[in-house]
Amino acid sequence: MDMLLSSPTLLASALASIGGEITTSHYIVLSALIFGVGLFGVITRKNAVVILMSLELMLNGANLAFVAFSRHHGNLQGQVFVFFIIAVAAAEAAVALAIIIAMNRVKGSVNLDDATELKG
Repeated sequence: MDMLLSSPTLLASALASIGGEITTSHYIVLSALIFGVGLFGVITRKNAVVILMSLELMLNGANLAFVAFSRHHGNLQGQVFVFFIIAVAAAEAAVALAIIIAMNRVKGSVNLDDATELKG
């Protein structure tokens, strides 16, 4: 079973062999699960690095939904939007990691409770 889940093409062929077909709704459910895991991480964690990773999960869940709907409707608008989201996510990660490194140098930790003392 682990080998089956390790490859999307194997999973698709296994699903097709039992009579199923991967549809847009499967992708939307998967993107909602990925987004939900990311949202849970953002809400419950205090470590800034883990929160950044959770934000990336949320963005990837949204990207999967955009690509699925783009494929479903047969146009490229969703993929173009995903390109811009990836560019913004890369810039966000670079700036946020620079802030986290600076906070680690000043405070010695990346706990967000310590960041409230850095206010103005």
